Amino acid sequence: MSTKNQPVGYLPDENPSLLELIPFALQQIVVMFPATVLVALITGFHVSTTIFASGLATLCFILVTGRKIPLYYGSSFSYIAAISSIMGAEAFAGYTLNEKISIAQFGIVMSGLVSIVAGLIVKRSGKATIDKVLPPTVTGSISIIIGLSLAANALANACAYPESVKNTPQQGLAENMAWIIALITLISTILYSVYLKGKLSQLPILFGLLTGYVSAAIIGAITGIPFITFDAVQSQKIFSLPVFTLPKPSLAAVIAIMPIAIATIPESTAHIYQLDIYVNDLARKKNSPKKYDIEGKLGLNLIGDGIGDIVSGLIGGPAGTNYGENISAMAISKIFSVSVLIAASIITMIISCFTPLINVVYSIPTAVIGGLSIYLFGVIGAQGITIMMDKKVDMFKSKNLAVIAVILIIGLGGSFGFSNGMIPMFGAEFPAIATAAVFGIILNLLLSIGEKAE
Repeated sequence: MSTKNQPVGYLPDENPSLLELIPFALQQIVVMFPATVLVALITGFHVSTTIFASGLATLCFILVTGRKIPLYYGSSFSYIAAISSIMGAEAFAGYTLNEKISIAQFGIVMSGLVSIVAGLIVKRSGKATIDKVLPPTVTGSISIIIGLSLAANALANACAYPESVKNTPQQGLAENMAWIIALITLISTILYSVYLKGKLSQLPILFGLLTGYVSAAIIGAITGIPFITFDAVQSQKIFSLPVFTLPKPSLAAVIAIMPIAIATIPESTAHIYQLDIYVNDLARKKNSPKKYDIEGKLGLNLIGDGIGDIVSGLIGGPAGTNYGENISAMAISKIFSVSVLIAASIITMIISCFTPLINVVYSIPTAVIGGLSIYLFGVIGAQGITIMMDKKVDMFKSKNLAVIAVILIIGLGGSFGFSNGMIPMFGAEFPAIATAAVFGIILNLLLSIGEKAE
């Protein structure tokens, strides 16, 4: 049998050559970097510390999970409102930035304990119980709303132009050029992922980014609009360790931040189900005799997630979770190798210590990130459909339609209908995606009462 049509890709326990490892790792860094940095910017955490923490937490996650689950740990948007409430609280108004971070850190560390306890419960309960609480109607719908709730961010990034041309005669031209850069990035990335063959087919995102970057440089040179700059972080030092802080016990931080961990459990579950489907699909296409039971490692994944939060929280990074963007990149490139994520983690930690390297990453125009995001966030949403198709969800069953419908509308309506994706109810505000997940889980359990096992 000819191996000419043998599919290219790497399974979790397969190792690319060193020559391939670096570009594969850079591709993973590119897709996680914008969101992780954005969380730091919004919450007021130190950017370099946040980047370092994502790399270190990923390494710890991979170690704890025995190199069995290829996931990257990054800062989670679910915690933004809770962390910001601590950072901006009147009670801490007289504190320094590092003192505020220390207080928030305590809540982040405690949220890690919630994930660990949840992981231990899942490991003890068994697959049947998990499937009952988190069926594909729930996890698939959550995947869809995670991807689609980010649609506004993707388009906002796609038309972003340098602040320096705001309110100048060049503003209109800059916005139009930003759209052109984003479209070049998007279309080239899609074409690379569809038409490149062999080893080159594994780097569509990196190639798409480079194409967008070059187009931004050319457009900038012609128009004089500075889409690419290298002075985002101004420092005289080339090498500088991140600012590390220690947690400071605070009941307020525990109350505000710790419960959010419950909301990330369905999201993390959806990621595991996505990964299981894509990895085993590649294994079948490569005629591998091995079955990768990633779905069965949900409990271990949650424990690893909790360890990631504790590690990040102990050194001054925000709370996080495994990233759907990285799963999208893996699904597109067919690179699921754990070694690639280890390399990405190490390179990320190195980048956080060198000002010129941070500035190189920051020099990527926001419009380029927007072009990539349109594709990546859309793939996250499509993975939710994949979960339901793979699990053969009956879309004519009233119960399934009810659960899916409620999750989609609460999740998307809350994300786009209210500021910061927080739904105001009963005198409080609740994160849209978390609220949709919890409501969907409860509704599914209620509708399952008296139902006969299939």
